[in-house]
Amino acid sequence: MSKPYIICVDDQREVLAALKKDLNFFASHFRIEECESTAEADEILNELDADGTHISLVVCDHIMPGETGIDFLARLSADNRFVAVKKMLLTGLATHEDTIRAINNASIDFYISKPWDSEALIHSIKILLTRFIVGSDLDFQDFIPILDQQTLYKELRNKN
Repeated sequence: MSKPYIICVDDQREVLAALKKDLNFFASHFRIEECESTAEADEILNELDADGTHISLVVCDHIMPGETGIDFLARLSADNRFVAVKKMLLTGLATHEDTIRAINNASIDFYISKPWDSEALIHSIKILLTRFIVGSDLDFQDFIPILDQQTLYKELRNKN
């Protein structure tokens, strides 16, 4: 089985570099792809979907040229091909109304403010990836080192 993907979308290269550095914790079990725009992310998502590759998580900034992260995540949420994909909004500029729209229209799974705390980010992503693995019926045993054990226990208990 090929490694599932984590897609990171941000128009600032230095933010992507910092995010990738933190996500390196997951690199043994997931491929991490960086995109500088939602258009680039769309291309990668479509390619991966066509190949039948699992896409576990999209981490997306909000304020970007062209299309906002919330609009992108809302489109992703409405696309049946990506219903299992977990979505995280990572931004420092969202207004209260933007946040409500992200929750209600984009069905985000998690919101993290910039600048982020690395440990909190990793912990949040562990939780989301654990939910993805169990929900996608992948063999969780293969991912034990990077899963959140408490979430794994709850997800497995709720599934049975």
